Amino acid sequence: MKFFVDTADTQEIRSLAATGLLDGVTTNPTLVAKSGRNMLDVIAEICDVVPGPVSAEVAATEYDHIMREAAVLRRIARNVTIKVPLTPDGLRACKALTSDGAMVNVTLCFSAAQAILAAKAGATFISPFVGRLDDIDHDGMELIADIVQIYSNYDNFRTEVLVASVRNPLHVTTAARLGAHVATLPPAVLRSLFNHPLTDKGLASFLADWAKTGQHIEDTKAGAATR
Repeated sequence: MKFFVDTADTQEIRSLAATGLLDGVTTNPTLVAKSGRNMLDVIAEICDVVPGPVSAEVAATEYDHIMREAAVLRRIARNVTIKVPLTPDGLRACKALTSDGAMVNVTLCFSAAQAILAAKAGATFISPFVGRLDDIDHDGMELIADIVQIYSNYDNFRTEVLVASVRNPLHVTTAARLGAHVATLPPAVLRSLFNHPLTDKGLASFLADWAKTGQHIEDTKAGAATR
């Protein structure tokens, strides 16, 4: 499974990219607004830090306007992924953009039927919003299972399932078990994947036992040595 981080905070992105575990980034107008910066500058900086797909969302809803905004975003960097809404005009733009070699992330997916349309339009990624479905008492992971199963039935569907609106580690592990290709996570959720109380307890025990030996591991002119 690939991990994308869902933020426009470039400091967070740099920090997470340094772990070597980050495969891409997703942004949206709300996240860019929170940054307080110019959108094009933010996307350009992110693309310099992360070589993988960086989703930049259009604000337009009408086809011609979507295409004009997409042209601006595509000029920023080769790894920009154009993010379009799952609407008739958005899918028309998706088809045109992917036919021209662009990566496209179709966002705001809430049904398997919508996901089928996105795949037929040639979407690079489909973004089902699991957390928002959970919020209205629908099982978001059931939608992921349905989309993964449907896509696997057709060799000509190349669209990757990008699990969005992820709220907790259970969303991540369940999506991975179901075979989703990508999860896009808020920084706090991504960082929480490292955590387990037994890991902390075990590390504390190992360090305490090592300290009792009085030894140190360090480099010397003769090479690595343990004293």
